[in-house]
Amino acid sequence: MSAAFRTCPVTRLKVESQAEALIRANAVAATVALLIGGISAILVLLTRWQAVHLLDAVWFYRILTVHGMNMLIFFIIFFEVAVLYFAGAILLNSRLAAPRVAWAAFVLMVLGMGLVEWTMWTGRADVLFTSYVPLKAHPLYYLGVILFAVGTLVGTCVFFGTLVVAKREGSYTGSLPLVTYGAATAAIIAVITLGHGAAIYIPTFLWSMGMMNVDPQMYRLVWWALGHSSQQINVAAMVAVWYLLGGLTVGSLVLNEKISRTAFVLYVLFISMASAHHLLVDPGMGPAWKVWNTSYAMYLAVLASMIHGFTVPAGLELGQRVRGLTKGLFEWLARAPWGDPAFSSMVFSIVVFGFVGGITGVTFGTEQINIIAHNTLRIPGHFHATVVSGTALAFMGVTYYVIPLIFQKRIAFYPLAKIQPYLLNR
Repeated sequence: MSAAFRTCPVTRLKVESQAEALIRANAVAATVALLIGGISAILVLLTRWQAVHLLDAVWFYRILTVHGMNMLIFFIIFFEVAVLYFAGAILLNSRLAAPRVAWAAFVLMVLGMGLVEWTMWTGRADVLFTSYVPLKAHPLYYLGVILFAVGTLVGTCVFFGTLVVAKREGSYTGSLPLVTYGAATAAIIAVITLGHGAAIYIPTFLWSMGMMNVDPQMYRLVWWALGHSSQQINVAAMVAVWYLLGGLTVGSLVLNEKISRTAFVLYVLFISMASAHHLLVDPGMGPAWKVWNTSYAMYLAVLASMIHGFTVPAGLELGQRVRGLTKGLFEWLARAPWGDPAFSSMVFSIVVFGFVGGITGVTFGTEQINIIAHNTLRIPGHFHATVVSGTALAFMGVTYYVIPLIFQKRIAFYPLAKIQPYLLNR
């Protein structure tokens, strides 16, 4: 299949038609999942609000399952696949490797999502996001998760193939650009995560059909290497988007690429170990295992986030000062484009993720605090600070640039878009 390109008149990036179509398809699927997850969130809220108490117990947990799967898995991962295709084909001015395979991957993901949605909404999978054994869902629920994971893994392989194609065809020289490097980090974490998903969901699928047994403790241990690590794909992709938005909005400069790249490598090596903090109150895990995984090793991943938390804002300041905003300590910040929804989304994402999400995540990684915070509203508070005000808001911010520059479409209701990040963080 021959590649057809056009050139973005603003960024001068070469946009391949197949890559553009796949980015659009995955982004639309992500938006549909976001819509379903958002509606389910409202239903959960109106039930937790005792004055309304909308749903009975059965439907409350059913909708909570819908909310978790759509927001933490389908919305996030569909968008991340779109980010991979953008960072691979578009940013490298390359054609997409194996577009037919990429479309097959998308079909598998949509089919898997459809099966999971059907089982959840029809009451065949009232098992919550974690689906802990011995809670049992319909076999098609587990099959749907497996198909979605396989499709994601294939899409990730297409991304890696695109990097090879770009290098061989001379689309870029030297090292990968930092944003693509960050996306590659997310892709590597995705492979690790999906491997754990296969290791636990395939046996659980067979268990649901009565073909084998699954040990509940082993399920919890392996499942969280999927459940938590899938959110670490978000972190790497989100940070890559921070660097991208910094350059697009204010011409941000990277202070030291070696330091930033080293921080991404720390994510690959250590961030999955943080999965253990979900098991700190689990009586089946020994104290030595808990302490090692949630202290010495996990803190190396925390160090990576702290590095990005310094380098991204510092790059924003340097970019502004290079352009003449040098009066006092904070003119660069005061005269930043706060009316640009992409810029305000990025800043809110950095601040809320770093201070609220990051600090709560680290504190939950200590046994003394975890035993107090376990099963309290601090847990969903942490999730929403990281996934909503962190990852989702960063993804929304980059969408405000991708739509006009890459898809050549105007942002509808732009005055409302300008205040959207502020409304989201009220």
